[in-house]
Amino acid sequence: VQLVESGGGLVQAGGSLRLSCAASGSDFSIYVMGWYRQSPGKQRELVAGISGGGLTTYGASVKGRFTISRDNAKNTMYLQMNSLKPEDTAVYYCHATIPPTSFYSGDYWGQGTQVTVSS
Repeated sequence: VQLVESGGGLVQAGGSLRLSCAASGSDFSIYVMGWYRQSPGKQRELVAGISGGGLTTYGASVKGRFTISRDNAKNTMYLQMNSLKPEDTAVYYCHATIPPTSFYSGDYWGQGTQVTVSS
């Protein structure tokens, strides 16, 4: 299973970005998907997660500013990031957990996309 992120870049504080994660595979609707981020010297942290049925969870620092969504017909997950802050600067990673009912069960990571928020 391949995960390919896109949409990162440089934005001023207060601005917005939309990240996308395109996944391979024929049973995307059962993947539990998530966005993580990691900045230098810090551990990778969960930003937001979404189940196959659309249930969502958010990290405390992004709640109310970021929105995670998915389009199962397009095998794609999104992260809409609004009101960005300099502390949101990090490499953002797409993650998938595929349940044992799938031949491709396991955990997968994308290559990451850089998000830089200038003050």
